[in-house]
Amino acid sequence: MIGISEAQELTYDQRIDALRATKMRITQEKQQIIGSMNHDDWGLILPPADRREIVQTMSASGMPITDALIAGFQVQSNHPSGGFFGPKAVGANYRALLEQHPVYIDPVSSLAGGYMANFMSYRKPHWNPDLDFSFLHADQQKYGLGSGIGAAQHFCHDLTIGFQLGWGGLLNKIRRYREVQQSTVTDQALLAQKLDFYDGLESIVLGMQNWIQRTADEARAMNKSESNPQRRENLEALADINTRLVTEPPKTFREACQWMNWYQMAARMFNGNGALGRLDVLLQPYYERDSALGILDDEEAIFHLACFLVRNTDYIQLGGPDENGKDTTTRLSFLALEAAHRLKIPANIGVCVGDEVDPDLLRRGVEIMFEDKCATPKFLGIDRTTEGFMRNGYTSEVARTRAYSGCHWSAIPGREYTLNDCVKINFGKVFEAALQEMMSDASLQPSTETLFTLYARHLRRAVATIAQGLDYHMEHYHQVFPELFLDLLCYGTIEKGLDASHGGVEYYNLCVDGSALATVTDSFAALEQRIDRQKRMTWHEIVRHLDENWAGADGEKARLMMKSIPRYGSGGSRADEWAVRLSDLFTKIVKEKPTPNGFNMIPGLFSWANTIPMGKELGATPNGRRAGEPISHGANPDPGYRKDGAPTAMAVAIATVQPGYGNTAPMQMELDPGITKDEGGVDHIVDLIKTHFDLGGTQINLNIMDAEQVLEAHKDPSKYPDLVVRVTGFSAYFASLSPDFRQLVVDRILTEG
Repeated sequence: MIGISEAQELTYDQRIDALRATKMRITQEKQQIIGSMNHDDWGLILPPADRREIVQTMSASGMPITDALIAGFQVQSNHPSGGFFGPKAVGANYRALLEQHPVYIDPVSSLAGGYMANFMSYRKPHWNPDLDFSFLHADQQKYGLGSGIGAAQHFCHDLTIGFQLGWGGLLNKIRRYREVQQSTVTDQALLAQKLDFYDGLESIVLGMQNWIQRTADEARAMNKSESNPQRRENLEALADINTRLVTEPPKTFREACQWMNWYQMAARMFNGNGALGRLDVLLQPYYERDSALGILDDEEAIFHLACFLVRNTDYIQLGGPDENGKDTTTRLSFLALEAAHRLKIPANIGVCVGDEVDPDLLRRGVEIMFEDKCATPKFLGIDRTTEGFMRNGYTSEVARTRAYSGCHWSAIPGREYTLNDCVKINFGKVFEAALQEMMSDASLQPSTETLFTLYARHLRRAVATIAQGLDYHMEHYHQVFPELFLDLLCYGTIEKGLDASHGGVEYYNLCVDGSALATVTDSFAALEQRIDRQKRMTWHEIVRHLDENWAGADGEKARLMMKSIPRYGSGGSRADEWAVRLSDLFTKIVKEKPTPNGFNMIPGLFSWANTIPMGKELGATPNGRRAGEPISHGANPDPGYRKDGAPTAMAVAIATVQPGYGNTAPMQMELDPGITKDEGGVDHIVDLIKTHFDLGGTQINLNIMDAEQVLEAHKDPSKYPDLVVRVTGFSAYFASLSPDFRQLVVDRILTEG
């Protein structure tokens, strides 16, 4: 660090500053080499220059991305397509990648390791071409469906299992249950499948042990040439800790953070997993023990947590009830929040808000957001999500064990498979199909109510197509790319010899998200007002304008007229009533029945960052939106829904459209930090958050941003390289986003900030 001598010992705060500086250097390097990264800020580090191979790939959503691959690593295929499928092949290939993975150690950090590859990038093709679901393609395309077929992770493991067993204990467990299956399963075909599963799991553990041991060896080698006493002592500790963790479970708070660091990095690298769960609950026993022994103080605990957060941007819950309803908020909850505060980098931490949750945790979260002008933390309406999940037939004790684990979702750690955030229905495409049918059927008298009837019919067909696709995924995914890494920390997977996607865990609740709510809501309201009631235009005229994408002066005049109605979010409008009606319809259809194979589906309203690709598939819509423009974001009203942009109006509107079965419809809100200049500014935001949840809201994503600064950064991102924003459920460096993604944030600020 500048101004500090090589021999000088650094304070914990100075070491955190150094961690942040290294993070920024690595991030800027990724921005230069990889380019735009329209996802949460992964902690991926580019491999050393002599081990890089940059290739262009396509993400599952169709957005171009570039991954840094470990040069020289070659997959071993077991299929004519060149791909590798099934647990044995997947495990063997991941073990090979781990054994070739470069070692990374930051001598300032108390935790060793850094990940440099994306295993999914080597999966070509991603789906076994022998497994054909083309019978679903027509309706999937017609309704703009994100089917979930082939989707990875998006449920939550339980780190407690790893903390109890360690890598050596996991290996022994795999081998023990392999022997049990060999002695009890008489069907040879079934036994062969189970043995392949155990082989895959064993390969992964052996690969992890190799990676950790090589890192420990490197730390010991670095220690011998290190001149700074503080760093030398740290490297020696890293060598000793990681040598032990190759086989043994963690015993101290630092060791638990290190074990968690290894698992979370490798799980992210394996299939993009970002779930973590209840950080404060998981680490509390270690914090209490070490504090009682006098070997850990709060400043050191904050530092270890900061070292973890700088490497991992996983989704973390703080506070909230245990299974008996007792609040789990502790001193450690505040220390985790403080670690994120001192780092000031992207972090996906959710603070629970509820009747029995410590209100000081909420208040401290709001204070930090204003102090840092940032997007951390977000806020979780734990009472409403618990009540909603119980409507699926679960007890309150089970419902309370769900933990925040992703952009907008929760899952029971180690016990529930969910596919959260992987399945999407583009309401705009459903609306488009209904409108086309109405106008092409001469026997129908066009009207808003006729259109709604057709919309309901097409939505029911879209949900039925989703249900068929989910069954197909559940039947075959374990044969393609099983959840081996998460299987290690689930209850039942190793014991049964079954992947989590194929009967290995206890609970199955498959998420179905609706997107483009405001787009369709405002379209129905505009048609009803301007055509059915005011007769300002005919149905054939509006269809012509849509087909022509509002071309010409006449088209623009019509567009502005349709756009200028009282819109969803304005308060007490017909559009607000339409929003409730459409959300209720979606919820009813999803909950009418399970999938044909009996899997429960749970509705939510969330678009993630798919507003751009979903919009590109959709023609012009009657709310004044042009063809190809982004659809509306999640459950939010469209930008400009109300001239004053009143946060209370948005809070009320989004609370009314909640599906109410345990998955969320988040409120995305941008606020100017100047609000704290008014007396009681923090109190006002705390009250707004609590009010939204009292009204039925489930989750809040906040951005506290200086509008002028963001606009300058949009023009020239290099001016503000450390500006962090919450794009949807995830946070990222603003400069890492592509121009169109930055524009989404800018549009919200200009109209709502």
